[in-house]
Amino acid sequence: MHPASGIGVGNGGIFGKEVDMSVLTLRGFEIHKDFLTSEAQSAVLEAVRSVAVAAPVFSPMTPYGKPMSVRMTSAGKYGWFSDRTGYRYVSHHPGGAKWPAIPAPILDIWNAVAGVDRAPDCCLINFYGEGARMGMHQDKDEANFSWPVVSVSLGDDGLFRIGNTERGGKTESIWLTSGDVVVMGGDARLTHHGVDKIRFGSSRLLPKGGRINLTLRVVD
Repeated sequence: MHPASGIGVGNGGIFGKEVDMSVLTLRGFEIHKDFLTSEAQSAVLEAVRSVAVAAPVFSPMTPYGKPMSVRMTSAGKYGWFSDRTGYRYVSHHPGGAKWPAIPAPILDIWNAVAGVDRAPDCCLINFYGEGARMGMHQDKDEANFSWPVVSVSLGDDGLFRIGNTERGGKTESIWLTSGDVVVMGGDARLTHHGVDKIRFGSSRLLPKGGRINLTLRVVD
């Protein structure tokens, strides 16, 4: 992994000519604070909206028979899905259509921070409304854990908690704000993590409030 300080992507780039990117490392997670400018956040949000038109958000069921508090959709070769038979990647939206392609502004973020030549197969898009959370979990439905996972935060602040490779033990938390990007790779790739709560209404990016989290993953 490498910090991508001061980059421009494409013609002008979604990050602008100069971006002040402060990189924190917490338990192996690379946290790029304020990675996306306000203009870049708006561009990525429009890309997310285009995905949601082609593949509407839905509320997946956990294998335990309870609906998740987040709503989601995906872009790319695969989308993430869950029901009573388990967690997995699938090639089609529950409505039957193939997932739309990952938009260029989102791929630009991966190319800037992932530090690998391989493109992601999936962009999972989670929407957190008021009161939504994500329990501690590992991202382990992929075939090869040597590839990083890149996470992008848009909208309201989320309290991100980082644990250990095994369940339990001491954890550390950090507030992720709109425009922050996190890279989970190397020894941190299978570390448990989750979102304990949303500071609803803390951002003006989404008119009705809420948080959007994108995670880019290599699946195959």
